[in-house]
Parts: sequence; C-alpha cells; structure tokens
Amino acid sequence: MSQSVRTGPDGSDRGLSEAYDTALLDLDGVVYAGGEAIAHAVESLATARDGGMHLAYVTNNALRTPDTVAEHLTELGIPTDADDVITSAQAVARLISEQVPAGARVLVIGGEGLRVALRERGLEPVESADDDPVAVVQGYGGPDLAWGRFAEASYAVARGVPWFASNTDLTIPSARGIAPGNGAAVEVVRIATGAEPQVAGKPLPPMHRETILRTGARRPLVVGDRLDTDIEGAFNGGVDSLLVLTGVTDGAQLLAAPPQHRPTYVDADLRGLLTGQPEVAAEGEGFRCGGWTATAGAERLELSGDGDALDGLRALCAAAWTAAGDGVCRLDAGKALARLGL
Repeated sequence: MSQSVRTGPDGSDRGLSEAYDTALLDLDGVVYAGGEAIAHAVESLATARDGGMHLAYVTNNALRTPDTVAEHLTELGIPTDADDVITSAQAVARLISEQVPAGARVLVIGGEGLRVALRERGLEPVESADDDPVAVVQGYGGPDLAWGRFAEASYAVARGVPWFASNTDLTIPSARGIAPGNGAAVEVVRIATGAEPQVAGKPLPPMHRETILRTGARRPLVVGDRLDTDIEGAFNGGVDSLLVLTGVTDGAQLLAAPPQHRPTYVDADLRGLLTGQPEVAAEGEGFRCGGWTATAGAERLELSGDGDALDGLRALCAAAWTAAGDGVCRLDAGKALARLGL
C-alpha cells in the first residue's frame, strides 16, 4: 500500500492507551532487558490494561513458547495469558501450513517454540533431512544449538526442500551483551546452499497478519525499540507506532531514519502509553515542540530554546525528516543532541 512520507512525529490530545484499542508490544528493550523489567514498565502496563487497553506481546524470538513467555511476564508483575503472546514461530508455522499438506513433516532447526507452533498447525516436527521432510524451518535455537543442525538444514535445502525462517534478525540481546541471532544462522545455510528462505517475522507482513488474527485488534499501536523491525513492521502493516528509547535506538539513528523507519510517536519509555503526545508545529523555517525550535541548516541541525529533552528530539525529528523527504537526513546532529543530553 502507498503511504505518504512522514515528516515529523504526530501529536495526540488523548493518552495513547485511550486512542488505540490494542498495544502490540515488543519485549526485549521495551518491557524487559536481560530478563528484568525495564523501569516504569510494570506500572505503566497495569494502568493501560486497567483503562481497557488490550496488551499483546509480539516477539521475533522463536525459541520460547508463548506459555514460557507469559510465565516470565507474570513473574515480573505483568499478568499475562499465553494467548496474549505472539511469536515469529507461530507466524512461520502458519505460513508453512498454507503451503504443505496437513500432517506433513517439517525439519526443525531451532528450539521448542518452533516445535509447539508446528504441532499447533497440525504439522509433524522431525530432526533429520533423511526423515523425508516437505519443508525446513529455521529459528533461533539458543547459544547451544549444535553446528550439525545447520548441516542438516543444508542437506535438505540443497535437495530442493522449501526453506522457511522465523526471522532474520542478525543479533539478539543477552544478559552478557549482543549475541548472534537467527539471521546469522540463516546466513550459514544460505552460504552453503545459495538458496533464499521465506521469512515470516518482523518487519514482514506474515508476522503482522499473525498478530492481527490472534488479537482481533481494530486500532492497534505497535510499541517497539527497533526501527528496522518494530517500526518498519508497523509501516508495512499500515498501522501507527510508538518508539520508546529504552532499547537499541538512539537519537542519531532516529533522526537519520528513512521513511519506513519513522515512528508515529516518540517517548522515553512505556509511560508514553498513558499520556498525550505534544504537537510538533511548523514555525517560520523550523519546527517547534514545547520550548524548543529545530531547523535544518546547510550542514547541521540547529536547536534553540529549552525545556523537556524529548520535545527537543521531536522538533529535531521534524526538521530532519522534512529536510530528508523520502531519503535519509545526513546533516550533523551531534551538537543538537548533546544539548539535549541524548
């Protein structure tokens, strides 16, 4: 679908939890980090839920089952049912089920989340290329996934068996830092076979479709910390998004975002669900939000005024995205961001 190019964040005179019926929340970097709840997440989600907003948790990680994720969230103080967790394993299992016979065998390279999702769709997980699979599915299997599993996938794919991947995120956050993700593992099989998988996870449409089918959302708001998965996924699905700055995206990346990576709203953390969003208004040759005015100069973004740092960032987004149009803003933003402490 064609979409107009976003040239700045939107405002909202209502709290976002009132303006949207369902929050489609990413997990790592949004709700928790390293397994522990991010500041303000538990109480913000409780308030949004008590106000009538449906909360759903959408993750590209295919390793854990929805039951396991729901149990983890509940332990953190966020009561969650398994039905409110949507994983890329579920999305890819549906994608496979639409292309193979009922009860068909599928070679699994990954963890329990994939096996559970395949069985849910009436498919039979198998472990060897010699088990006559009609499809190969690859998802994150954790740091202990044996190297031989990639060889098993390669044998089947090289014979012409259709290949599917839950997602292609190159990295995944861990308690010790950034680790190789499923996308890195997919590259191993791609190099060995020269083949290309069908991919289900964010930011691609199969994941968004799975989410809408399972939640029944009519006016969803995607909430995420990554521009290339969460925000692009919302863009591809034609729905609004909220970027929170508790994860991987920093101010410089946000200002340089191409159109498909520009969120509808920007806020510090999940407290942004509970509040309205300030308007960013054109003023002279610049853009004003709160006490800040941002302009695009010949070589750099300029910022004047004072007030809340997030208002300054929102004004800078409008100046940068307007200057970039349907491209990427390459103006120096270092001095302006430093003034905001970002």
